[in-house]
Amino acid sequence: MSDWDLSCPDWEDRLRAGRSLMPTLPLWDAEARRAVAIFDRLRIPDVPGEPTFAEAGGEWFREIVAVLFGSLDPATKERMVSELLLLVPKKNAKTTNGAGLMLTALLVNRRPRAEFLLVAPTQKVSDLAFKQVAGMIDLDPDLQKLCHVQEHLKKITFKRTKATLEVKSFSPKVMTGVKPAGILVDELHVIAESEDADRVIGQLRGGMVSQSEAFLAFITTQSERPPKGVFKAELARARAIRDGKSTGRMLPILYEFPPAIALTQKADESEPYPWEDTRLWHMVLPNNGRSITVPRLARDYETAKLAGIEELLRWASQHLNIELGMALRSDRWAGADWWMRRADPVLTLDELLRRSEVVTGGIDGGGLDDLLALAFCGRERITKRWLLWAHAWAHPVVFERRKSIAPELRDFQQQGHLSVVNQVGEDLAQLIGYVKRVNATGLLAKMGLDPMGVGAIVDAMAEIDVKGDRVEGIPQGWQLTGAIKTAERKLADDTLSHGGQPILAWAVGNAKVVPVGNAVTINKQVSGTAKIDPLMAALDAIALMSRDPAPPQQLLTADQLFGGFA
Repeated sequence: MSDWDLSCPDWEDRLRAGRSLMPTLPLWDAEARRAVAIFDRLRIPDVPGEPTFAEAGGEWFREIVAVLFGSLDPATKERMVSELLLLVPKKNAKTTNGAGLMLTALLVNRRPRAEFLLVAPTQKVSDLAFKQVAGMIDLDPDLQKLCHVQEHLKKITFKRTKATLEVKSFSPKVMTGVKPAGILVDELHVIAESEDADRVIGQLRGGMVSQSEAFLAFITTQSERPPKGVFKAELARARAIRDGKSTGRMLPILYEFPPAIALTQKADESEPYPWEDTRLWHMVLPNNGRSITVPRLARDYETAKLAGIEELLRWASQHLNIELGMALRSDRWAGADWWMRRADPVLTLDELLRRSEVVTGGIDGGGLDDLLALAFCGRERITKRWLLWAHAWAHPVVFERRKSIAPELRDFQQQGHLSVVNQVGEDLAQLIGYVKRVNATGLLAKMGLDPMGVGAIVDAMAEIDVKGDRVEGIPQGWQLTGAIKTAERKLADDTLSHGGQPILAWAVGNAKVVPVGNAVTINKQVSGTAKIDPLMAALDAIALMSRDPAPPQQLLTADQLFGGFA
């Protein structure tokens, strides 16, 4: 595998120059040429004149066909490039090219009765994909004779090898137990919304183990929301291979802007985002001049821009592959506009305590199907900046009752920002452990919490000598307006930093603001199933810090203060 380096470290320069993202690889030319010849012969059924891919297809995708099939060793039957992640914006013939790719796989295959799958996220997309494949066969007299099309099953059989290609909608039940020779998963970012997505993708990979020539291809646009679950994991893996930070057999072809362009937070709100410059769009539109053109896309962009920031960013995620760092809805909290810019990745709890002269804490949580959240706000010794850190806990029942957010919660668990506990009370015990450790430093001034249903928390803190006037109920609803506004201003004037924890960004993105007279509220009822507990805990801590607490007497040495915190 030493000659099969799939990295492309100069990808930014290649995109700017409109050059190929394909690394140079030692392909078996005969296999590559055969696959490309079959692909080029196929006709595109939904384009006027029904041209072939040779006439209307893009060279960028022809290269993918060549590598995927030209990496199969004819002697050992081992495919050296066994996976693909193609990240490409909408309107770049993604579904059509994917259909052509899988039909080509069926036709070049030599294994008798091999099974190929094209997995779509929804019934609608699977119908479209099958129509494309069936249409390509219908437009070629030779393929009509060689292929048996069963429309009611969305299944095509190549008569010479009895190999089959089936188009299916994603479903854990449908995917279980299959052992395909080739799989294409369309719109992975949509499939990742399913709680079972990572398990099913794992099963598909497991089913390929017995066939050395098997391949797994993902073709997807960026997500309309911050990436999560299996999509986030596969994209991170592909980027690491592309950048030369990791190795593997996944071919990463990622049409996305460099980080300096792909911003979703602006230093000056009056200025456009860098990616709004239409002169840059060619970089991420490999099919430019065919299925899409920049002028056509620009008209679509103007419509999205008039609809507001939420629709503009959604549009950009789909048509320019802009990755959203957090949700920005029209009724969002004003602090969300500044949140990502105030991230300080080195700000762990240990670092917060090292830099702070005083600390306040906040706790928020509900029943077993809710999150329990803890936040600490520190005031920096010299600069007086405020520093924010949070952690949350969940019971397994949350994943069952809140399936729509389960993929995000699993991500936060893997990142270490969410602890999943199995026993009632275990979450509270761990939370109190954090409070005890911070209290032992002598930095902790007060703990604030929602006054509703906090008896057990108050009792537990009393056992570690955090009691009396050091524990305070923080009024919620409109009475929290002061903390909300304070946080907004300090984020805007860059006097509040946080650790860049994804769980906090998620909670901030979920928060919906409701005006109440001259006040505003952020509450769980309005936010729905999307959790905001970490943000509410942070606002409780901020409410206490707003009162300018005096630095308490520090009780321990420096080594005792700053040792052992995660």
